[in-house]
Amino acid sequence: MLSKLNLGESGVLVGLDLPESVQNHLMHMGFVPDALVTVLRRAPAGDPTVYGVDGMEIALRRETAAAIRMREADTEPQETVEEEQIIVADKHRPDLIEATR
Repeated sequence: MLSKLNLGESGVLVGLDLPESVQNHLMHMGFVPDALVTVLRRAPAGDPTVYGVDGMEIALRRETAAAIRMREADTEPQETVEEEQIIVADKHRPDLIEATR
């Protein structure tokens, strides 16, 4: 849940468990699957919280943030599918693999 992240933490959006109209509104603002969301600041009373997503700052109430499913942000970048396919196809030609990176 997005509401469980602490200040300064980031996560990757998995899904929105909200009414369709709210989902559409948030998706237009950048809350889409695989988006990186960062907790920027909280109001003095703790609600709402300001989140950063896709270069925007958006304040959400705790109950809305609790309906946004998240996963941990990857600490290491993973190879893309294209790189994996190249590695499989050209494993005997490391010079070609390096040229595509």
